[in-house]
Amino acid sequence: MYFYLGCLIVQLMKINLQLAIVGVCYSYCLIILRSSFSSLNVTQETQCLGLEEQHVVIQVDSQLSENIKQRFLTCMNELKKNNTKISKMLLQKVKGNYKLFVTDHNFIIDAILPETINNLHETAKLMFDAGFERECYEIYNSYREEWLEDLLINKLLALRKMGFQDYVIGRWIKTSKVALKILFPSERHLYNRVFSESNSASSNLYFSRICSGAMFQLLNFSVAFANRSPSAWRLFKILNLFETLCDLIHDFESLFLDRLVSEAIQVKNRLGQKSRDIFMEFGNLIFLTPDVELDCWADGGVHPMTCEATGYIVMAFWSRQHLEKVLHEYPFVFDGVKTYSLFYSQMELIMEQFEKKLEFKSQIYEEPALRYFFMMNNLSHIEYRLESFWDHKYLHKNTGQYFELYCRNSWSKVIDFLKMDVNESVTCNIEANSMKDNLSLFNQKFKETCGIQCTWRVFDEKLWNQIKTFLKMKLLPAYENFIAMFENVVGKNADEYIVYGMSDIQDELNHLFLLEEVDCVRHDLMKTS
Repeated sequence: MYFYLGCLIVQLMKINLQLAIVGVCYSYCLIILRSSFSSLNVTQETQCLGLEEQHVVIQVDSQLSENIKQRFLTCMNELKKNNTKISKMLLQKVKGNYKLFVTDHNFIIDAILPETINNLHETAKLMFDAGFERECYEIYNSYREEWLEDLLINKLLALRKMGFQDYVIGRWIKTSKVALKILFPSERHLYNRVFSESNSASSNLYFSRICSGAMFQLLNFSVAFANRSPSAWRLFKILNLFETLCDLIHDFESLFLDRLVSEAIQVKNRLGQKSRDIFMEFGNLIFLTPDVELDCWADGGVHPMTCEATGYIVMAFWSRQHLEKVLHEYPFVFDGVKTYSLFYSQMELIMEQFEKKLEFKSQIYEEPALRYFFMMNNLSHIEYRLESFWDHKYLHKNTGQYFELYCRNSWSKVIDFLKMDVNESVTCNIEANSMKDNLSLFNQKFKETCGIQCTWRVFDEKLWNQIKTFLKMKLLPAYENFIAMFENVVGKNADEYIVYGMSDIQDELNHLFLLEEVDCVRHDLMKTS
């Protein structure tokens, strides 16, 4: 190009000197233009070279990150191999005595080889340094969350195997205590060891996510149980759930973020309110059993309803502190005013209702003496069962009243034949005949009464002895006085009319009633199992 421009300028000079100046300007412009195009080409080639180098760098970084992720997955699979052993160890804890649980932060770490934890920690640090913090958390959480849910719900609680049954409550309590005092604290310790280099806020958030699925299922189970149809027996199971959560709230607060803690507190409050509501209906619920529909026994013994309902009342006294806590913490609110219900006030109403139920049942007996004997027998049974919990003067007073009515309608009629006016002369034949008639009627009524009441049933030896002692105190002196006067009036022929001697009377009284003690303790223990 330079040779061409030089020739061009020479030729123009030959023609005209001024044209040579034009040729020089033209050549200069052309050279400048050519230099600009050359610079542009160099820049484009340089940019292309930079892109190729950057592509190589990206390929190298991507390969490195995949290697790190793969290494982390390998470490997680190594950790997963310990899950079966840990599950079996925790299952033994659930089968043991849950009242002996203590918090153990090292339970999981002690079951895993140290190099497994160290490798996991180092690999997690590499992922964090490479900018894959979120991916690291998500991979770890996916492994542990799935295992924790399966462990708690299907293995420890055994919900899939046992189903949604009332007797699972004891298992739920054990599982919850194992989870909050052993499993989650030790899982948190493992988490801290693996992610010791991480931000604490992020670590807390992701750890709560690991445990939330399993814990929500446990909490939802307790809510679903409480929402089932209310019953007297279910009240005490709900109280057990309530007390368990009360004991574990501190563990929730030390392990989890606000959301899971808030959910646990809400469930606890719901269980407390449900317990309060069921207890306020307790007086009706204890009589909603098949035993209530049974007729009274022909022998006037303790009715099945009495045994069943008293068993529930005994359980209420066993749970008195829990019930008083519920009644105090969750009062009813009417028009903005809190109304507190006292435990003993509620029990007074229940006992009044109980006695009315028994009175209704007693109407099946046509004989008044047996009707009052039934009431005395059943109220004595209730008083006996509750004597270690409650000094119920009202109940004791009513038992005594029914005892008096029973005696008045049976044995008072027998003793009346032995009564005499001591001021009257007994020497005349009229009085002798009258005494003979009275003795004959006494013999007949005494034999009839003993024959009937020897088939009646008292529930324990104490009541049996009380009745017999009372009858001997009333009957034996009256009979002894009558016989002495009778022998004095009738004379040597008196023995022809005397059927019973004093020892015979005592023997007959000793054979009154059938004694069959109701196994109250066994009945109550069956309720609580």
